[in-house]
Amino acid sequence: MTLQAAPWPAPSVLLLVSAAVIGLMAGWWVRRAVGCYRPPATDSAGAAVTVRVPPLVLEFVTAALFLVLAWRFGLSWHLPAYLFFAAIGVELSAIDLRHRLLPNPILLRAVVLGSVLLIAAAAAEGQFASLLRAVLGAVLLFVLYLVLAIINPRGLGMGDVKLAAPLGLFLAFHGWRALAEGAFLGFLIGAAAGLVLLASRRGSRKSAIPFGPSMFVGAIVALLWT
Repeated sequence: MTLQAAPWPAPSVLLLVSAAVIGLMAGWWVRRAVGCYRPPATDSAGAAVTVRVPPLVLEFVTAALFLVLAWRFGLSWHLPAYLFFAAIGVELSAIDLRHRLLPNPILLRAVVLGSVLLIAAAAAEGQFASLLRAVLGAVLLFVLYLVLAIINPRGLGMGDVKLAAPLGLFLAFHGWRALAEGAFLGFLIGAAAGLVLLASRRGSRKSAIPFGPSMFVGAIVALLWT
């Protein structure tokens, strides 16, 4: 069963404007959090491809995500959960691009606070089957990434494996189709990003390319598409 989110007819203008403004404020907080983050002293990017995000990009990206998610889901109990997912996904993606690292405390926050928000949404809307599906989805996607990381440790890091859990949680809460498409799109976008870097000569076949942003973008597209 898939959540019956508002299709795509536009909700109220007030909701969209409010979502965009809140997104700008959330993006400001995300930029500060990313700027204040310091990786462990033992961490080294080595030959990794790293990217510094220009000023105001995080604010506008977060605002845009809040806007389209408000348009997609309308004024509903599960909208706050997906807005939180967008904000923390932008934060994790920016840190991964800059430091090639997905910090455990932020991943834990994504799971804990995300679970609280989804539980509240399930209780308010009577969607307890969706909550059970979310837990199963988190476990399934985590196990899938763990197996892939064991098979090819150079291709996936443990941060990517841990990120799979909150992604699976939010995607499966929306539906099994969203989970499957989100996982597939993450790999597809990651492969496309690798080809672009190779073609532009900004990276080589041995370069470690941050995969977290591709996972997050794939999840967002799946939520909007399904």
